Amino acid sequence: MASAGKGKVRNHGRILCYHSIGQPDFGVNDVTPQDFRRQLELALNAGWRFVPASQIAANGGGPKDLAITFDDGLRSVLTHAAPVLAEYKVPWSVFIVTDWSDGNASWAKPGSFLDWRDIEGLAKAGAEIGSHSVTHPNFSLISDGQTVDELGESRQTIERRVGITTQSFAIPLGQSGNWTQSAAAAAHRLGYETVYAQAEDTRPAGTVARTFVSRFDGERVFRAALRGVFDRWEEWI
Repeated sequence: MASAGKGKVRNHGRILCYHSIGQPDFGVNDVTPQDFRRQLELALNAGWRFVPASQIAANGGGPKDLAITFDDGLRSVLTHAAPVLAEYKVPWSVFIVTDWSDGNASWAKPGSFLDWRDIEGLAKAGAEIGSHSVTHPNFSLISDGQTVDELGESRQTIERRVGITTQSFAIPLGQSGNWTQSAAAAAHRLGYETVYAQAEDTRPAGTVARTFVSRFDGERVFRAALRGVFDRWEEWI
């Protein structure tokens, strides 16, 4: 990760991206429940105000607005993250890989992902539900036809399964090289109003930046991330 510095002055909010909370199988993307709680507390004690990611995406938010999002739809979002978020009254979003929630993730342990009943319950509790594609591809490596299928079918599946017409999409992998102009155009045609990416300074045009949080982000690194020290850094694979 980039070396820590003073960060930079900003006049808009920041969106954090997590994956799993207490699912060690997911390696670098897994944050322990203890660290997750501590990070929420650090942000609150530093004067940040938690708001929905959609609010920051819509108008930029204020310089101390902070949002929480989760990619992939991992079950620990329900079991470990949601109770802590409810305790602190923090709004949040989760982006679903629909094939994985349909049970088509043979590479993962059974029960690793939220099922549709879980997702419906989280939505009723106030979580924002967005798409993270059908199969989590690298959009720079698939055809235009596959791109349309990944974007359109995932949106349709979420609507069919839980009755939500999502207007938000998080780019799988999220790096600047994982999205194309044709994918952006397809997302717009298919009804997505917001596309979330990664780093503030390197994200593709027309996308909303997020700051990824990993298992290595102790207090010092987390504080630095909030200050924008890593706004050019993109998560490794």
